[in-house]
Amino acid sequence: MLSLLGLVGGLLLLIILTIRGMNLFIAAPLCALIVALTSGLPVFVGDGNFVVTYMNGFSGFIASWFFMFLLGSLFGKFMEDTGAADAVARWIIDKLGMKHAVAAVVLACAILTYGGVSVFVVAFSVYPMALSLFKDANLPRRFIPAALAFGSVTFTMTSAGSPEIQNWIPIKYLGTSPFAAWEVSLVVAIFMASFGYWWLRRMIAKAVANGERFEHKEEDPVIPERDYPHPLTGLVPLSVVLILSFTLHESLQQMALIVALGGGVLSLMAINFKHFHNMQAAISLGTTGALVAIGNTAAVVGFGTIAKSTEAFQAAVEVMTNLPGNELIGAAVAVSVIAGLTGSASGGQAIALPLIGPHYLDQGVDPEQLHRIISISSGALDSLPHNGYVVTTIRAICHETHQRAYWAVGALTVVIPLIGLAMAVALFNFF
Repeated sequence: MLSLLGLVGGLLLLIILTIRGMNLFIAAPLCALIVALTSGLPVFVGDGNFVVTYMNGFSGFIASWFFMFLLGSLFGKFMEDTGAADAVARWIIDKLGMKHAVAAVVLACAILTYGGVSVFVVAFSVYPMALSLFKDANLPRRFIPAALAFGSVTFTMTSAGSPEIQNWIPIKYLGTSPFAAWEVSLVVAIFMASFGYWWLRRMIAKAVANGERFEHKEEDPVIPERDYPHPLTGLVPLSVVLILSFTLHESLQQMALIVALGGGVLSLMAINFKHFHNMQAAISLGTTGALVAIGNTAAVVGFGTIAKSTEAFQAAVEVMTNLPGNELIGAAVAVSVIAGLTGSASGGQAIALPLIGPHYLDQGVDPEQLHRIISISSGALDSLPHNGYVVTTIRAICHETHQRAYWAVGALTVVIPLIGLAMAVALFNFF
């Protein structure tokens, strides 16, 4: 009982501290220590002690994602410094009008995500353009994280055909394909995209009506008007990232992102070399930004690693994966809750699937339906405030606070996917 209270209490405390803006390098290990102490885990000595377990999770994430964060951050900073992001943003405004600035940000994220670019890298890459679009349209910048997240981790990340790992992990356990249950997936994706976009526009319109406008910050890039390159000089590197990641993700898997981002950075440097405002400063800021972003995320991953090692977590997984009643509902609840506890969609799947996959398949559940339910459900409660992507996007990339930006992010990345999940369960059961 004490272990369960410590697990839930540690998670709630981490969410509260994150929303209040406490440094995650302090908040995450502190909350993880509470979980460890209440679960009887040794702190300094013995097998599986707190320090070793936490740092294994922390360092493991950095080892897996460092080059993606570094190249993604450099790509974003180069887009800013050369003026390519501003050039693309102004071109979109000229063609579509300011009223479609939000749609342009969401669409850019959706295309890159569905093209196989990691959601972390998408945020780095699109943020400079999003900042320019919101600035030109004079929209409150606190909604930029919501626009980035909505286009990346909702209707694209978990949909049929998506090359993101949240759509590929179930294949190993269920013997399905990335296009499993594509008919229902398409209906749910269209609903999430349309309803979510309407809700985002409504939130922004309400804020504007209340007098909110775009606010300039010290860290915003200042590029002279004469320094703007042609819009194609920004679109071509983005296309290079998309094409390379899409064509190489099956053969190189995660390494494809490194190749794609490396190609994007090199093409951006080659095309826009004469337009650099201060390349050395861009490299310095991009490197520092990558370290802060990956560090914040790794700190939260370390908390999830401690949580997974407790008896309370194992007991919770056992209960969640053996819920009575409709099998699809049971699978949806299990994956959603585990993803919420770990703060990771892929983590929730990796933990739940080895248990619930064979269990439900033996009961005759259609594997394609199970695949789609597990994929969609993993992308709901995973986006609570302590989620690594949420923390990185709000704090490290957009330089916002959870208090200002998270509520819009939560509405679009938690509420919308939960509604879509309920719709998918209903469609599978009644049609």
